[in-house]
Amino acid sequence: MGVSPPAALAPAPGSWELTVRSLRCWIVVYRRTWRSSIWSSFLGPLLYLGAMGFGLGSLVDSHGTAALGGVSYLRFLAPAILAIQAMQTAVGESTYPVFGSVKWNKIYIAAQASPLRPADIYRGHLLFNTLRIAMNSAVFLIVMAAFGAARSPEVVLGLPAATLLGLAFAAPIGAWAVTVKEGSSFNYVFRFGMMPLMLFSATFFPLSRLPGWLLPVAYATPLWQGVALCRGLSLGTLTASAAAIHVGYLAALSALGIWAGGRTYRRRLYV
Repeated sequence: MGVSPPAALAPAPGSWELTVRSLRCWIVVYRRTWRSSIWSSFLGPLLYLGAMGFGLGSLVDSHGTAALGGVSYLRFLAPAILAIQAMQTAVGESTYPVFGSVKWNKIYIAAQASPLRPADIYRGHLLFNTLRIAMNSAVFLIVMAAFGAARSPEVVLGLPAATLLGLAFAAPIGAWAVTVKEGSSFNYVFRFGMMPLMLFSATFFPLSRLPGWLLPVAYATPLWQGVALCRGLSLGTLTASAAAIHVGYLAALSALGIWAGGRTYRRRLYV
């Protein structure tokens, strides 16, 4: 009796397919928790624009808007808050959730028993974080439109702009967070990273109000690049050369973070 030939082995999944499998895991988790986050995604920008744009804005506008480029404080502030929210979402999703996936709920540890490689685990989680950034940015743009806070139809491009800004934060911070041994380390990011960036990146006032020696520092920050990009789109003042600089800066930072994440995840999760 003849021997049956061995069955052909199924081809190994590609890198993109494994990344999507990792993403699906986080989507399943989010299906259980989305109700708690959707309210903060909507109420946060609503309260911010109401208090700062209309409340404080009425005082600012009463003294003239020449320093703001001739636009109301609401229209000056709204695209900056769009950028801030993208940053906050990125940092929030790339710190404790990453740390907890190693230390608390062990999602990363469980994924090690699957065909997923460390780089696939990282990219899948980063892709989910990017989706969260895009979702929150879309909600904020709807609020902006409802308040009449945008002057140009180009504001719709603020969605990919804010998403890219968030990715520029999420990629390197996630690459670092997986190496953290104590969750208290993230306090430095929130207190000495996010807060100074919010105050000195032309968010609440023009950079011209800063001392001259601080201007190069502000120009070098990713949040300023994102604020300038979102504000230029919202006001219709963005030039092609400025857009290329802002997008190039944020894309380079994102690529650097993705490159670093592939290595830090491999060192942390490889067994």
